[in-house]
Amino acid sequence: MSASQPALFVPHGSPNFALCAGAAGRALADAARTLATPRAIIIVSAHWASAVPTVGFAERPATIHDFYGFPDALYALNYPASGAPAAAAEVAKALGDAGMMVAQDPSRGLDHGAWIPLRLMFPDADLPVIPLSLPSRGGPAQAHRLGQALAPLLARNFLLVASGNLTHNLADYQRVALQGGQTPAYVQAFTDWLAEKLAAQDVDSLLDYRRLAPGGVAAHPSEEHLLPLFVALGAAGRSPAIKRLHAGIDDYVIAMDAYAFTPEQGDAQ
Repeated sequence: MSASQPALFVPHGSPNFALCAGAAGRALADAARTLATPRAIIIVSAHWASAVPTVGFAERPATIHDFYGFPDALYALNYPASGAPAAAAEVAKALGDAGMMVAQDPSRGLDHGAWIPLRLMFPDADLPVIPLSLPSRGGPAQAHRLGQALAPLLARNFLLVASGNLTHNLADYQRVALQGGQTPAYVQAFTDWLAEKLAAQDVDSLLDYRRLAPGGVAAHPSEEHLLPLFVALGAAGRSPAIKRLHAGIDDYVIAMDAYAFTPEQGDAQ
């Protein structure tokens, strides 16, 4: 019987995370070492969204340096993972079988939300990688539904890595960095609330975080960096084991928490 995999929510921080990984990077590397070798990695990044969930079919997905004004060393980094067109077809079929519209992209590469955490976790780039876009409409509920559609693939040894950040307010980062201030109180309050609701498996409250969570809107003026969390949560089924792999704050306002969601045995929604 093939191995089953968890769904991971991982931070990608700022692009400088690739050069200065710190405690969060060590936590991701440690977590990767505990995993059975997956058949392929499905990577969902906050930096690729589309109206229809889209599966990348590139045989050699390019490393995309989709950022500006950072050190030259970042632009020299490459993550030469292979793609997996046959496995990508299984991903597309799983989405279709769940009643979702799905598109294919024959050339999509790996944006920094994808290759930075993958490079920290799997530095040899020796595992096939399949990029999958976030739905740009429908908010947390649609992202959660996307994860549910992927659930059967975890039991077939596909590893889901959903990459975002638990807080992401660049305007506050610029303000605090320029003024030499401190981390806004909402950053810790919001991550604590998320941790509490995840531990309680209170999915309804999590999906309604913008109304219920302290600092929910301030933590995410736009939602794309939190939506990968809902993909990972949905993929892990009804009552997953939830493990917080890391907790911390970088760059004043970017929560770098990471979570593993392990489905109950036999649970494939």
